[in-house]
Amino acid sequence: MAPWSRPDPLDALADFVARHPRLFVLTGAGCSTDSGIPDYRDANGDWKRRQPVRYQEFVGSEPVRRRYWARSLLGWPAFARARPNAAHVALAGLEAAGFVHQLVTQNVDGLHQRAGSRRAIDLHGRLDAVVCLDCRYRGPRDAFQVALAARNPAFAALVATVAPDGDADLDAVDCGGFRIPDCPSCGGTLKPAVVFFGESVPKPRVERTCQRLAEADALLVVGSSLAVFSGYRFCKQALACGQPIAALNLGRTRADGELALKVDRPCGPTLRALLDRLRLTPALPDPAPAAP
Repeated sequence: MAPWSRPDPLDALADFVARHPRLFVLTGAGCSTDSGIPDYRDANGDWKRRQPVRYQEFVGSEPVRRRYWARSLLGWPAFARARPNAAHVALAGLEAAGFVHQLVTQNVDGLHQRAGSRRAIDLHGRLDAVVCLDCRYRGPRDAFQVALAARNPAFAALVATVAPDGDADLDAVDCGGFRIPDCPSCGGTLKPAVVFFGESVPKPRVERTCQRLAEADALLVVGSSLAVFSGYRFCKQALACGQPIAALNLGRTRADGELALKVDRPCGPTLRALLDRLRLTPALPDPAPAAP
């Protein structure tokens, strides 16, 4: 096919959305990079940096927990300041126009909800809350941040490079003296309210998400390489049910050989242009943060 006769990717994406008005949208880190939150992988799907801490390491080692929370103490402020970008706003606009049956995000930043999405499932939880491993306590991350800083003023004064998901680079610092606040309810061990690598997504959340996908017309992947199976599983389900899959992502995805449509472009500008192509008005972001 001659280059000038190839379909325009934006036309193809608009046609996909128009033909499948009950979309199941799965989003990943590429949705939030324009909000200043770094991603983990490059365009080839390879790690850009050291892999994040695994659940078994966090639970089984106090030194690992000290280092995790020391890094998080420095990384959280930039993460908390992040605001919805054009991708989040455009997806909220698609939902408001009736095109999104369900949005499921692998991100833990809550930015879809802040942009106005109402049908959003946080597959991997939310970083703006902490939970106790020993009781049912759940509390806001902002309050825990204050407690972390109060107990560790020397660490709070350090400067570090921001990393993905509220992390920071702190490799050369001895964290042996870092003090972690205990659960205010039972004195137990606190953990961010997110699904760590090596940890299973809660079964009820998976079941609800799978049911919502079964009710949809098609799957649209936005800003995800699908390298993690917790997201890729929905591609497997869609294929088994004969639902077409489209992906908007810079670089490779794990499902490239299974896609009905691949658009290799940045998420924000492309989704904003998609709204224009569909003659839709984007939703306005809600400035109030969602409650943990």
